Amino acid sequence: MLKRLLPLLAALAVNTASAQPLPVIEVYTPTVCLACIEWAEHLRQNGFTVKVTQTDNMDAVKRRLKVPKDLEAVPSATVAGYFIEGHVHADQIKELLTEKPKALGLAVPGLPLGAPGREFSSPTCETACTMLDKDSTATPRVRREFYETLLVKKDGKTSIYARH
Repeated sequence: MLKRLLPLLAALAVNTASAQPLPVIEVYTPTVCLACIEWAEHLRQNGFTVKVTQTDNMDAVKRRLKVPKDLEAVPSATVAGYFIEGHVHADQIKELLTEKPKALGLAVPGLPLGAPGREFSSPTCETACTMLDKDSTATPRVRREFYETLLVKKDGKTSIYARH
């Protein structure tokens, strides 16, 4: 019974959080990154006001935000004193803003397929499975893969915040 209630409670918490105005999220991307533009659009569609800054020096941005090297992705962002590294779901950013943990931010390291802005196609998998395209003329390719969103604590250590 509890397993059935958890998604409902989570949705209720997100809906409550979305009733309050969301802070501006500042997204930093390399110049001309289509996946980053898609991620910024995902954030907009989920109620955030997004300011996009394109730069040719993402390393400087990541150092300024104190993103641990092993957690780096392509886009970086700041919101309400937290960093957001990589293609993090808007709902998890909203949860972070509601919970206000003592942390540096959230990270989705690398570029996992299936993350916002990295969707290969519209089908999704509820169990975080790896999905392959089966084209008879080509080698199957991954269109969605398992990945985790990590909470980055003040000491740089991480814990799993969500699994996809």
